[in-house]
Amino acid sequence: MIQNFSVVIPVYNESGNIAVLIKELLSVIKDLGRGEIIFVDDASTDNTKEEIYKSAGKGQTVIKLLQHKYRTGQSAGLLTGINHSQNDLIVTLDGDGQNNPLDIKKMIITWEENINNELLLVIGNRLKRKDIWSRRFASRLAHRMRRMILSDVTPDSGCGLKVFSKKLFLSLPYFDHIHRFLPALTIRQGGEVISVDVSHRERGSGISKYSNFQRFRVGLIDLFGVSWLIRRSSFPVSLVKEDDTKKI
Repeated sequence: MIQNFSVVIPVYNESGNIAVLIKELLSVIKDLGRGEIIFVDDASTDNTKEEIYKSAGKGQTVIKLLQHKYRTGQSAGLLTGINHSQNDLIVTLDGDGQNNPLDIKKMIITWEENINNELLLVIGNRLKRKDIWSRRFASRLAHRMRRMILSDVTPDSGCGLKVFSKKLFLSLPYFDHIHRFLPALTIRQGGEVISVDVSHRERGSGISKYSNFQRFRVGLIDLFGVSWLIRRSSFPVSLVKEDDTKKI
């Protein structure tokens, strides 16, 4: 049986997608074993909170709702959820329903098949993306820039579906929008990144919370900031072999 895991989902004004997402997640967790679902509501102004409460009692799986007093963004939502998780294995996905929870199983299996997985990030590679052409173009441009500036060859760094250890995430230098740079930061930490092909679906309800211009402007600033951080880092630190050490 797969070990216990925590699914962390930051949400903002996703009331129209919550019920379906919870139903799908409960089915996946029932198939895989025990787990918990943590929603972090980033000060939504719609009925997101009420929809989570309405769906929370429909199974044996623990469903938690954490609420920010004011809007702080997706990365802050991840940090809040991971800090309050009960399990060491973390699964993240977006709250808009475009990530398919059925892909969680193969991603966790990939993570568990690797012996040294404390510093392993398994990230989805969305095939046949259902986004509008302008968003796909913006993603391709961002990918090229990350590859050029950060040497990040991950095919889809922006996929919200990820599996990693709690220890890995909390060891990384936190900043706003860190979720866009987890592959590059994992490599910086001496870890490994594995991409797994996943499906992608059209948004069931609502609209994207960021425009392409907002993503590009903020992403460009962060890109150079992460580049500076990587250049200034001494990670990964290599130790001498255990046989060569001396006990004092």
